Order: sequence, then C-alpha cells, then structure tokens
Amino acid sequence: MTKATRSFLVPVACLLVWSALPIAGTASGQDWPSWRGHAQNGVSDQMSLVSSWSKDGENLIWSDFWIGRSTPAVFDGRACANGRTGDAVSKQEIVACWNAENGTKLWQHRFGVANTTVPFNRVGWGSVTGDPETGYLYALNVDGHLNVFDRDGGIVWSWRLAEEIGRASGYGGRTSTPVIDEDRLILSVIGGMWGDHAGPPRHRYVAFDKRTGEVLWISTPGGNVADMNTQSVPIVAVIEGRRLLIDGNADGHIYALLARTGEKVWEFHLSQRGINVSPVVDGTTVYAAHSEENVDSGVMGRVVAIDATGSGDVTATHELWRAEELAVGFSSPAYHDGRLYVIDNSANLLALDAGSGEEFWATSIGTVGKSSPVWADGKLYVTEVNGNVTILQPTADGATVLDHEELAVEDGRYAEIYGSFAPAYGRLYLTAESGIYSIGDPSAPFEARDASAPALGAELAPGEPASLQVVPAEVILSHGDSVSFRVLAFDANGAALGERSAEWAFDGLAGAELSAAGALSTPAGGPTASGKVTATVGGLTGSAQVRVFGPLPWAENFENGRPRFWIGGGGNLRGVDEDGQQMLRKGPSRTGIHRHALYLGPADMAGYTIQADAMATQRGRRRADLGLINSGYTLDMQGNAQRLQVQSWAAELRIDERVPFEWEPNVWYTLKLRVDQDGERATIRGKVWKRDDAEPVDWTITTEDPVPVGQGSPGLVAYSPVDIFYDNVSVMENQ
Repeated sequence: MTKATRSFLVPVACLLVWSALPIAGTASGQDWPSWRGHAQNGVSDQMSLVSSWSKDGENLIWSDFWIGRSTPAVFDGRACANGRTGDAVSKQEIVACWNAENGTKLWQHRFGVANTTVPFNRVGWGSVTGDPETGYLYALNVDGHLNVFDRDGGIVWSWRLAEEIGRASGYGGRTSTPVIDEDRLILSVIGGMWGDHAGPPRHRYVAFDKRTGEVLWISTPGGNVADMNTQSVPIVAVIEGRRLLIDGNADGHIYALLARTGEKVWEFHLSQRGINVSPVVDGTTVYAAHSEENVDSGVMGRVVAIDATGSGDVTATHELWRAEELAVGFSSPAYHDGRLYVIDNSANLLALDAGSGEEFWATSIGTVGKSSPVWADGKLYVTEVNGNVTILQPTADGATVLDHEELAVEDGRYAEIYGSFAPAYGRLYLTAESGIYSIGDPSAPFEARDASAPALGAELAPGEPASLQVVPAEVILSHGDSVSFRVLAFDANGAALGERSAEWAFDGLAGAELSAAGALSTPAGGPTASGKVTATVGGLTGSAQVRVFGPLPWAENFENGRPRFWIGGGGNLRGVDEDGQQMLRKGPSRTGIHRHALYLGPADMAGYTIQADAMATQRGRRRADLGLINSGYTLDMQGNAQRLQVQSWAAELRIDERVPFEWEPNVWYTLKLRVDQDGERATIRGKVWKRDDAEPVDWTITTEDPVPVGQGSPGLVAYSPVDIFYDNVSVMENQ
C-alpha cells in the first residue's frame, strides 16, 4: 500500500480537547502560519500591536507552561508549537495546539525520541507549519519523524525520514522547518538514500503531497556536504515568471529550483560550510547570509544580494553587493521598505540598505544572536538566546527601545529563546524555555481571520511538455499491497500541464504485475524486492522507486553485495570479498563522525528479533562499538568499555542498561536483539556469543521501557574508527 495508507505510530500519550473557535474569514494578513509569515520575510501587516508587556501581567493575555525552542504557528484560530517534556525515562518531544484567543489547550501529542545523538535541550528545534487551506499542522521531530495533524489533533499521515528516506539527525539538533507551497509540503533532508539517490550523504529537497504524504519529487542539487547539521528553510518566489524554490544548502551554495519539479535553475557559491540562514526575496533580488569562511577570502561571514534572474552557476556574475565581515550565521533577515534587518551571532541588530548593503545603524540586543527579527506595526520585535525579549522603534539612523523583558525559568536561570515572534490576530505569540505567551491589548476584540496563500506574481504561459513526474515517486510496500501511479507533465519552466496517459514498464520487482493504467500489485507472500516503475509519454520518461518487503523471516549473507534498498550508513558500508567470503564492511568515515546506522526495513515494524554476525578490528588503542537496532532500541557491543549496553537515545540514555562483557578484536561474534511490546511497556533482550560457540539459553542483557517507542526499522549501527564486518543478518518474528 502507499505511504498515505500505511499504519501510523500510535503516540505514547495523547490529550484531546476541543472547543469552538472563531470561523476563519478572508481578511488578509491576520494569521502567521509559518515561522517567517506569509511573505516569508519576517514582516507582518498587523496593526495596533502593543509596544510593551510583562511576563507578570501587563498586556499578557494568556500563557501556559511550555518548554519551546522554535516559533509558533498561528492559524485557524489556533496557536501551535513543538517542544520538549518529561524527565529521565519520560523525556519526549511534544506537539500541541491552543485556542489562540483564551489559551485553552486543544490537544497534544508526545513522541519518543530514538535513533539520534541530539541532546534533550535541543529537541523541538524546527518550527511547526500550519496550512490554513486544510487546517493541517506539519511538524518534523528532531529524530526525523514527520507528522501531519488534522484540526482535532489526529495524525493524517507520517514518514519516519531517518529509517525510510535516510535523513541524518545530526548531533547538533538543527532541524529544518516544513514549507507549504500550493499542494506541496517541501522539506530539506540531509543524508543518504537508496537506488538513484544512493551514495554519500547529500542535501536533498523532498516534495510531498500535503494532503496524502505521497512523494512528488526528490532533488539533489548540490555536492559534498560540508555540514550535516544545517537548518536553512527554503522559500518560494516567482522570478521572471518561473516559480522557484530558493534555499541555502549544506554544501555552502544557494540554490534555486523549479518549485513544482525540483529541477535546478541556478546556484551561487557563498560559504565554505553549510548555510543555516534562510534567504529573503524582494522582487528579483535574493538576500542571503552566513558566518563561516568565505569562498574567496579568509574572513568570516558575509551578507549578499543576488540577482535571481540567472541560470547555471551565477557566483561570478550575479552578485549585486556584499557586506563583509558580518557574521550572520543563524538569524534570517527581515526585509521591509528597502531595509534589510539582520542579527549577527553576537546579537547586534543591524539595518542595511537593501539596495547597496550600506549599514544605517546597529544596536545590541544581547550577546547570542540565533532568532530572527520580525517587523510589524512600525516596530521590530526581537528575541535573544539568554532570555531577552525586546521591542524597538526603528528610525532612519537608529532604534529606540520601547520595552525590554527578561524571561527566566523556575530556578532563576534565564530562559533560552531561539524562536521569533508570531504576530497574528492583533496579538503577538512567543514560545520560550519558560512557556508560551499571547501578548496584546486585553480590551481589544478578538477575531481570527486567516489569509489565503499570497500571490507571488504572474507566471509564464505554459509551454510544451518537457518533463514527467511519476507520483508517488518513492513507494514502500508490504507483500500483497498495491499502488496506483499517475503521470504529471511540466514544461521547461516548471509550469504544470496536468495528468497524462502513459505507457508503463517496471524492472527489478520480482512477481509484481503492472496494469496498462499504472496500477502495480505485488504477490502475497512474495519476496523482498526493489526496482523502478517507468512511464513514457511521447519521447519523455519519468520513474518512481519502489521497495517491496516480503514476509519475515529475512536473511542476508551479502553474496550479491549490499542490498540496494537498505537505507543510510553514511556512504561507507559496502559489500566486500574477504578471502572468498562475501560480507559487509564498515570502515572509518573519511570526514565527520564515525557513527552511522543502516536501516533494513520499513519503520512500522514491531514484534521481531534481529540477529547478525559481526567482527571488529583494532588499530593501536582504537576500538569500535557495533550493534543492532530494533524498534528504536540499540544493543551496543562497546570495544573500549568492554561491555554491552541497551539504550534508545544515545545522547540522553533515556534507557540505559549495561553489563560487563569482554570481547576480542578480529573474532566473530553473533549478536541478537529482541523487543516485545504490550502497549504499556517494552521488554528489550539482547545476547552475544562467539559465532563458533553454541547459542546460550539465557539472555545476556535485559531491560524494560515503561514509555515504549512502539515501532521501528531493524538496523545495524556502528562507531567505527577501524574496520567492522557484518555477515548473516536475519530478521524474524518473535516466537
């Protein structure tokens, strides 16, 4: 079955409450559904916003306990946010919505965090995004779990991007924010995939159907990733009649893609490292910034203006101006009335001439600049990491502080703030480590009115078909499932030409059948297989990648190399021949971290056991850690520590059971990991023995999780500063 019809993870905890909300109208500019607003530039047309407030009561209409790190989305009469909750074993990511008028919590979902090295204090980094058309809320969890919620908090569709598309979470936690454009949800994804997208990690863009979750296209415009931990959020603009997706990439480039197809239009090389700042567009000019080493000088940081009308590599030809030695590495600019407002890494707020880059004025708002400024009602609303919230009145040659508030948590420490203000419905909404706040004039009437998607400008008249899109473009099926494909045509400028009839073909999918209408069916009880479905219309072709997973048990001895449908591994796991025996080798990473995971199946699996033979080498004092993954839990055989460990969250060790276990390099061992779930708790059992010995009756290590992860792909995991080898991998149902 297609992704949109597959079963979904049942949240560990779910609170559902609902009350009547104001009916959305058609007035323009009243909501703030995405982190930089409808105009994608940090500017709101809201009027009569307050110029001062206090966490103790002045102009504070409502607040609620919340630990947030990003910008709320305010739409459909609701304020929605993500964050973190719990302590010790109950640590989780959380997504919630409140009645925007009175702060009544409408619903919340808690999610277990697994298969990531991101620490707890960085959970909830990427902002949630609302879609006024459908009422859906889109949230990407820090471990790569993409969820779409309906108005009542029910999950409409979801993807486990790490296990199913190869997204790497990164140890720093920087998480991109979903973008809605027309009927598409577009997401920035860094990592390794399979099939046509196999190989080393790359920064990709994935477009989903916002209603169904079907993958529409996947684009890989760049090259080697300079920083796996990159958070820039794409924007959409119409430039000279073409609808473009524009973003900063992990390879240090700014790319413009056709928004409906993902085809690359132009690129601009800005930085030696990944870019975390989202671009801003005004007319045909793109403004971008970074704080790393420049590509053409030894100084750090730059703000640039780029003429967005070019094609190909425009680095040397389309730069309009640059402002040197401005380290704007995290805060995205706000553009208003010919001025570009930026916050550098030292929390200096600067006003630049958008036409020349000339600095008009600068003022300090704190010490650490990570959040992005918002312009509304003639004022600048800014936050700073160390709990500082400031409202300023900008003028031609400076800015007057109208109000300053310092937020703190219960123990008196400053409350961290990474998110920006969200002006909506005549109020200001803000989340911080200390809570969520609705700020405004309490005597003003409340009316929730949502704007439709803004018109971005006239597009070119459609031309002749130039490319085809097979939808869904990425499919995961279980044996016996079926999926119907369709073909969409586009012209050379990315204009949609509608659905087409096609001639269909497929390869690599043993036992499958494909109808003349593009319906693929797989045999019940059939084998695990992967391949392509191809559509031809005239002289044009398009294709989709398909993985079909057969019934358990699975067994793999690498006689045909590494299975092409396995996901992840950092581009450094491959089949090798060692003295006539085929096996899987994981060597040290050429750059970056040595720890990688390789996923073997779909992410909705539960109630199984995974087993594998493994051997690690040793070089000097350097020894490896290696293990298995089962339903979000990891069994690690640790070389330097000489022990076994079961955990579910490497950075937090939310589950952490350890036993001493001496093991030798260059000796084959068999590892076995079983997880049993009864809804209330999970029991995790692991055992390890020398491969040439008989399997022991007793489990070597056992633990329980009272807040179970629930589901997850089987996998292999390793920290490998030296060579590691795997063989005879099997996955079987629990007996």
